[in-house]
Amino acid sequence: MVVSQDAVRRDMLKVNDVDGNLSIELIKQIAEYGNGKCEVIIVEGILNTYRYKEMLEELIASFEGNAYSFYFDLSFEETVQRHHSRSKKNDFGEDSLRRWWNAHDYLDEHTDIRVTDEMSQEDILALILRTI
Repeated sequence: MVVSQDAVRRDMLKVNDVDGNLSIELIKQIAEYGNGKCEVIIVEGILNTYRYKEMLEELIASFEGNAYSFYFDLSFEETVQRHHSRSKKNDFGEDSLRRWWNAHDYLDEHTDIRVTDEMSQEDILALILRTI
């Protein structure tokens, strides 16, 4: 099950990514619903720790050690390059990416599994599959 921040926040609830927005709790509830029902649950998005850290930590704890945090530790240039290969590339551009950019925004600097510029999609998939 994939719980996409964009799908929940933008598409379902139509709320801005501000402190206390409704999507924070709904993302958590959807992921918790899948716990024990789905083999794999992925919560994905630009989950700024200022807004989402408490929820993510609670969610990870609820999975009782069977949760992993992957952090895309990419340079801004690589982020822009990867954005241009996405289906959403025309939804927003480099100016928006720059406003959202928050380098090294780790959930936990010591336990986050990092994805770097040098890793291809195949490398990332292999890393995730090895980990889970």
